[in-house]
Amino acid sequence: MQSSELTVDVSAVMSGAPAASVPARPIARRALHEEVADRLREWITEGRLAPGARLNERVLCTELEVSRTPLREAFKVLAAERLIELHPNRGATVAMLSIDDVRHLFELMSALEGLSGELAALRHTADDLREIRALHYEMLAAHARADLPAYYRLNRAIHRAINRSARNPMLAEAYDSVNLRIQNLRFRSNFKAEKWDAAVAEHQAMLEALTARDPARLRQQLELHLQHKFQAVLAGLTPQDRSS
Repeated sequence: MQSSELTVDVSAVMSGAPAASVPARPIARRALHEEVADRLREWITEGRLAPGARLNERVLCTELEVSRTPLREAFKVLAAERLIELHPNRGATVAMLSIDDVRHLFELMSALEGLSGELAALRHTADDLREIRALHYEMLAAHARADLPAYYRLNRAIHRAINRSARNPMLAEAYDSVNLRIQNLRFRSNFKAEKWDAAVAEHQAMLEALTARDPARLRQQLELHLQHKFQAVLAGLTPQDRSS
């Protein structure tokens, strides 16, 4: 069978002549609907688009300065991620989770976080540790400023970096899928001062376990951290949330 690989004229390369058999690679450009999906995902996470809210295409097109085509393509992406629901002839709404959905997702996320920590403690590199430590100190600064949006963005980045340090692409895929569905709940669970301080202390303990390459301790810390987050989420649910 004939090889599909490109061949290079070695003599032409050595002489400095252009190698006609090697076409120039086009510069990758991100599709507009992906940018739109990113913005809508952020608005859902931060609660600007609340669970159950109807997504008005005309209003969103105006706010995002796009036509309906990339907006509807973005809707398909978010529907595949189960962040929104598409209703035939009735548009789209932000997905709502029942209290059982929340419980089950947090149980699953706890297992994924724990495994991520266990593997990351064994497999992380010096560069991984430097990145996570830098994010941790930025998060401490956001906490000191009481900047909750910045704190959550950095918090999310730390957990994702730990997951990526596990060096398991299948785990990363499962982690991202589940995490997307509970990010807005994590953001909505505003801390009282003492709970926020406790969460920061838990992150410090995670960093210490990662630095020590202690897989059992890091797994335990991540699972405990998520259990406390789940309790904060439950405490912050409204009666309407609990009845849905």
